[in-house]
Amino acid sequence: MTVATQTPALEMRDIRKQYPGVLALADVSLMVKPGEVHALLGENGAGKSTLMKILAGAQSKDSGTIDLFGQSVQIDSPQKAMELGISIIYQEFNLVPYLSVGENIYLGREPRAKLPGFVDFRKLYTDAQAVIDKLGVKIDARAPVHTLSIAQQQMVEIAKATSRKARIIVMDEPSATLTDHELHSLFSLIRQLKSEGVSIIYISHRLEEVFEICDRATIMRDGNWVATEEVTNLNREDIIRLMVGRELKDAIPKVAAQQGKPALTVKNLNRTGVLHDISFTVNQGEILGLAGLVGAGRTETARAIFGADPLTSGSIEIFGVPVTVRSPQDAIRQGIGLVTEDRKQQGLVLNMVVRENNTLANLGSLSSFGFVRRKEEREVAEKYRKDLSIKTPSIEQTVQNLSGGNQQKVVLAKWLFTGSKIMIFDEPTRGIDVGAKSEIYKLMNELAAQGVAIIMISSELPEILGMSDRILVMHEGRISGELLRADATQEKIMHLATGGE
Repeated sequence: MTVATQTPALEMRDIRKQYPGVLALADVSLMVKPGEVHALLGENGAGKSTLMKILAGAQSKDSGTIDLFGQSVQIDSPQKAMELGISIIYQEFNLVPYLSVGENIYLGREPRAKLPGFVDFRKLYTDAQAVIDKLGVKIDARAPVHTLSIAQQQMVEIAKATSRKARIIVMDEPSATLTDHELHSLFSLIRQLKSEGVSIIYISHRLEEVFEICDRATIMRDGNWVATEEVTNLNREDIIRLMVGRELKDAIPKVAAQQGKPALTVKNLNRTGVLHDISFTVNQGEILGLAGLVGAGRTETARAIFGADPLTSGSIEIFGVPVTVRSPQDAIRQGIGLVTEDRKQQGLVLNMVVRENNTLANLGSLSSFGFVRRKEEREVAEKYRKDLSIKTPSIEQTVQNLSGGNQQKVVLAKWLFTGSKIMIFDEPTRGIDVGAKSEIYKLMNELAAQGVAIIMISSELPEILGMSDRILVMHEGRISGELLRADATQEKIMHLATGGE
């Protein structure tokens, strides 16, 4: 019997998932054959991760069915998925740093010793070392995970998945941290698993890997299934066209501002293994878009400029004057503000009120002899509540009780109060509704008109194209190209973002 005539290893049919105000999956179907490497492709936000989280039992579906090897199954927890032979390797590692490699591989499945309640560590480490050696990498099963490099930790995650004898393995960007040698080992392992009848769903933005290792590809866009095709019938341009094939709607109100002199110049920024010779300038009144795919180094660039992460080498100039930025405090003093990608963890103190969050980054301007002038602080908070239309019953409302869009406005108020002349917006409209998006676009236009230099990082190509005067595209920690607004298209950005020249 050939693979083509076998019962599918996996059939997900008409999977639907809706969050408040967002249809994440619109009746998506996916079929994977036994012993097949199946690419799952799409832009950031296409719905790939949501679909895989449903398969892994990490999220529930609203409707649809799942069959494994012809049998209907209900996957209501990660434990159930593992019992059914499904293993998923997430981009974000799920390791316990102060346990050993072997303990992480067999966590929750430790071999039992003869005495009840005891673990047979000799067997655990012997078995774990055998699994690691099969990957072709040099890692000691007894080593604590926190002593390993990021790439080695990725291989431990892969070892965990293969040790479970899974019949279906999902690999979400498995190569993002691997060297060429480690990638070669990974591909050898994938081919071996394939020969044993294991099905692999391979998510990657590196299209060259898709052509090298995958049999078929399913492309998603905006929560919808677009196409499933044999990889041999596709080329790079086909995939990019299918991934980005929507028309750009004139819904993003870019207003061109008069540009002034260079506000921020970065030269040859390097951070070992992360950033490689990043150089660019952003002018007063300019919105510079920073595009790229997951792991391209966009956020890392922002954090380096803001002093949140140390640089190996490179220099920063503010209005032509060399400056030293070793911490966020240095950056704030130099007039740089950063609206972080993760507003809840890095942009706000959730258990503090709106007033306190609004003034947090510039509290010194409201203090005398170590005491905050509360009346002035309230006036500032009320001003920004009005100016930004922050929907809150009171400036004394705890921030965690606000909607995502209003939380984002509180973050913006914080940086506006510092009077920053250089603003970095990292995914400024992620997870907020259309109305709040429009208000943030309007604010960015107003800031640019006032001469503020803006760097905008976004995974939404229409947003990048709609708001940017100029676009830098990153790939694997490097700037792979620059596009002027008049010349930029989604296809050109995706071409550069996936390693094209």
